[in-house]
Amino acid sequence: MLSLEELFCSVDDFCKVFEPLWQCQLLNDGHKRRHQSSQMSLSEMMTIQIAFHQSAYRTFKAFYEKQVCRYWSDAFPTLLSYSRFVD
Repeated sequence: MLSLEELFCSVDDFCKVFEPLWQCQLLNDGHKRRHQSSQMSLSEMMTIQIAFHQSAYRTFKAFYEKQVCRYWSDAFPTLLSYSRFVD
């Protein structure tokens, strides 16, 4: 398993290229929509999800509450609660 920093850097590099291309490909139905950005970046959320899949935890909730919230809160200063993260 990559270290948390290495994983985040790889994911962040990918997101910097992917996200603008993805936004250009989205279809518009003509309605104006509010684009409310999350407190956490896409890179941070994807890093947590990839780390879960590399872990031995059986459920994402247990991983998020026992690993991420307890030990990684310094690495993710804008960490959301579990219920807000899955919304």
